[in-house]
Amino acid sequence: MSEPSPAPKLPVSLVANPRLSSWVRFSGEGRVTISPGKVEIGQGIVTALAQIAADELDVDITRIEMIRASTATSPNEGVTSGSLSIQQSGRALRHACAEVRQRILAAASERLGVDPSLLEVDDGTILGTGNVRTSYWELAGEVSLDHDATTGARAKSIAKRAVAGHSTQRVDIPDKVFARPRFIHDHARLGLLHGRMLRPEISGAKLISLDETAAHAVPGFIAIVRDGGFAGVVADSEAAAEVALKALRKGATWSAAEPLPDEDDLAGFLKSQPVETTVIDTRTAASTKKAARTVRRQYTRPYIAHASIAPSCAIAQWDGGRVHVWTHSQGVYLLRADLAIVLKLPAENIVVEHMEGAGCYGHNAADDVALDAVLLAKAGGGRPVRVQWSRHDEMSHAPFGAAMAIEIEADLDADNEIVGWRHAIWSNGHAARPGRATQPALLAASEIANPYPRMISTNPPAANGGGGDRNSVPLYDLPAWTITSHRLLTMPVRTSALRTLGAQGNVFAIESVLDEIAALRGEDPIEFRLRHLRDDRAKDVIRATARRAAWKPERRSGVGHGVAFARYKNTGAYCAAIAEIEGADDIRVRRLTLAVDVGEAINPDGVINQIEGGAIQATSWVLKERVRFDRTRITSTSWTEYPILTFSDVPAVDVEIIQRPEIEPVGAGEAAHGPVTAAIANAVYDCLGVRVRDLPITRDRIIAAMELAS
Repeated sequence: MSEPSPAPKLPVSLVANPRLSSWVRFSGEGRVTISPGKVEIGQGIVTALAQIAADELDVDITRIEMIRASTATSPNEGVTSGSLSIQQSGRALRHACAEVRQRILAAASERLGVDPSLLEVDDGTILGTGNVRTSYWELAGEVSLDHDATTGARAKSIAKRAVAGHSTQRVDIPDKVFARPRFIHDHARLGLLHGRMLRPEISGAKLISLDETAAHAVPGFIAIVRDGGFAGVVADSEAAAEVALKALRKGATWSAAEPLPDEDDLAGFLKSQPVETTVIDTRTAASTKKAARTVRRQYTRPYIAHASIAPSCAIAQWDGGRVHVWTHSQGVYLLRADLAIVLKLPAENIVVEHMEGAGCYGHNAADDVALDAVLLAKAGGGRPVRVQWSRHDEMSHAPFGAAMAIEIEADLDADNEIVGWRHAIWSNGHAARPGRATQPALLAASEIANPYPRMISTNPPAANGGGGDRNSVPLYDLPAWTITSHRLLTMPVRTSALRTLGAQGNVFAIESVLDEIAALRGEDPIEFRLRHLRDDRAKDVIRATARRAAWKPERRSGVGHGVAFARYKNTGAYCAAIAEIEGADDIRVRRLTLAVDVGEAINPDGVINQIEGGAIQATSWVLKERVRFDRTRITSTSWTEYPILTFSDVPAVDVEIIQRPEIEPVGAGEAAHGPVTAAIANAVYDCLGVRVRDLPITRDRIIAAMELAS
């Protein structure tokens, strides 16, 4: 007797926000407004969601107006992170639009006297037999969408989708190409004032005293706002705000610094701190094979800055006891929750509205600057106050991606086959976003006269992909393993979510060790990986990459090739990468070849954009990026001290999509980082014969590895 089919369930974002009218509305001008809770941060999500809506409603995509997320009107979809926007918002929107279409066709059937199954929709016009017709917009007044979604709606079959699955021009690009204001940095509101923040240049110092006299004398000066250790200046222009801040800084007295770790021994620091230890996963071998040797390797990555191209910015405006905030935060509702705690206001008195920012890869300073703007705007007399951090602010005070030390022990039998595997991680937590605790996570909240404690970063649960442990459980079919995470309970360097969280470090370590074992066996590294995989989708991306890169090219002096693979979070996109590098004075990545499987690729060109962007960013992390500091302060506070990949350094990137329209889509934004990191490291070994296990892979690190190997 067969098991009954499980009852259909609503997508998770519809469960949280079931009202159809919060997702879809029709305007009298022949337009459709779509209001997702996820936000555009350069990943093209607005375009992909518009494609889904256009498909399910049978309207041209040019009719669709995508509404920016706002706590006043939008569904609460939490935070835009973790490559979950298509997975969560896309599924919810597809279902909501399918139900809206179904409701309107039912009303059209009554009006036209035609069975719903015989009605067709052509760009919003509803057609029936006998040339009868109506439209979404004619029926909009008769069909209320103020109803909760039900499980009865059925989205279109794959065969009937005309827009999803095809490359579509990004809806956000024209404004950016033609320099029309779209970023929050360009947003000019009537009566706009400008604010700047006074923060210490040495780590952990507190503001003791402040001589305000010189700042008050600056033409255009409006006010100084000080609340305990929080201080900032408001002026009528950016130039005046900068001059006033410079004068204010000269009058500031600070306490002593808090000591920072030894930058040149991050592994030693991470392993010496108090930790919370969690066993992430274990597997016991069915039969015990004797280990003939154990390969023990340690890998590290440094603290990494978000290094957004534009420093963080926000605008705030008070109206009596209410405040409106414009922000490039990735989670407008979560930010509102923290603002409500700090301001001691009901959440409904705060409107947080998203605007795009020029660069964001996780929890940068977007949320912090929003509170700064709100506090400074109290001195604005009802006028909006725009606060923009400096590059120095951004590189000193924004959260960093956590440093990691990873140890892998692989037990090998006499044939160098893996019989046991142990993977241990030491790292700060990777998440301290606002809105997730009873205490606020915003920087200014720890500076005001009645301060809140600075949050020690935690890790998301394994069910959400984990944090420092993300991608630490091998996807390979190994006989036994133990995976352990040691999260630091101290945080002298502020950390939070950076793109991929711990996945980049863990994939780098796992794929490097596998490559080394394949070399010990004299086995082709691709064949070695394929032999240890059961998942056919995993095998397919590796084979597709190998075929596209013509693996393995003829060996040439000074040129190396490396391969790596991962499935992001072990539940998301599959990605394999082959790197071609040349090793002369410095390592140069010449070409990256990748294959990716995201299930149904809603906008293939958008998926390629995301994989290309992730691959290039990973190359920058691998070759250049490292937060620098001495024992008292962050020293990498400009592009000179914190170099990133330049246009002349960018490799050619070639991406193949394995399109699987029958499989629910997942995100692509974080899939490439781990595989590209490990592929470059493995290519360095292929080129130079040494393994560099500490990122970034610089000339000094290569020389040190050569000396260690000799």
